[in-house]
Amino acid sequence: MTKPPLTLYLAAPRGFCAGVDRAIKIVEMALEKWGAPVYVRHEIVHNKYVVDGLRDKGAVFVEELDECPDDRPVIFSAHGVPKAVPAAAAKREMIYVDATCPLVSKVHIEAARHHENGLQMIMIGHEGHPETIGTMGQLPDGEVLLVETVEDVAAVQVRDPERLAFVTQTTLSVDDTIDIVEALKVRFPKIVGPHKEDICYATTNRQEAVKAMAPKCDAMLVVGAPNSSNSKRLVEVGSKAGCAYSQLVQRAPDIDWRSLEGIASVGITAGASAPEELITEVIDAFRDRYEVTVEMVETAVENVEFKVPRVLRVPA
Repeated sequence: MTKPPLTLYLAAPRGFCAGVDRAIKIVEMALEKWGAPVYVRHEIVHNKYVVDGLRDKGAVFVEELDECPDDRPVIFSAHGVPKAVPAAAAKREMIYVDATCPLVSKVHIEAARHHENGLQMIMIGHEGHPETIGTMGQLPDGEVLLVETVEDVAAVQVRDPERLAFVTQTTLSVDDTIDIVEALKVRFPKIVGPHKEDICYATTNRQEAVKAMAPKCDAMLVVGAPNSSNSKRLVEVGSKAGCAYSQLVQRAPDIDWRSLEGIASVGITAGASAPEELITEVIDAFRDRYEVTVEMVETAVENVEFKVPRVLRVPA
């Protein structure tokens, strides 16, 4: 039986960003330096395949610091942690390594600087997301107010409308965030924003590639985890950019083939914490069923690299 033809549009950039790459490397280097087990507070990045792979090598994933013994190293995830967490680790004289993405750390530094200048912070982010918890936890309670929508901006109660600044979660939809920032500026004309937007280069680049790809596609699949904010935003961006069927899949077995019956073109991209192996797995699954032609849709070239912390670069 001949296979039906299918064009696969492959987004570039896609998958791992520099912050995720660095975080995974930190766990691997910690295991090499100190041996197993090495404890990791929270999933190092939001991807089950990556986490399971590191667990197999000897990483132990926990939710809170009190689940870690004093005598083993602990790593803080790429999403960042509240200030209280490293303070507690230092008090227990633990070896700890902070794998917070440098672009998230930049937001933490901005928030601290505004606080020192007497400004109350408004954070645009998703409630309960580890990055939001980490950023809000840089300052005392009440000093960072969270807004998720334009409607939240209308309702937020501030201490002094003349003394405000805002920061954003790094993995948001660029287009949605523009509307919220505009609403903040209309309600609080003196609010201070970041010198350069907080949404990270990788989030922006992946969303731009999806916008370029979506109009060509009958369907679009985003390879990523259901708890990955940037992956879920890619699905939304695909839908808004004109792709009628835009779905998140963790692995190839998750593909709903019945929904793809009769299509001629599929776009494939991946969230910033999804490894290339999973994208290859999805492409191979299409090759099993279709006569596939792959076309690249490239909108940016990334060459960013972040150094690992010094403690891992010096001998034990």
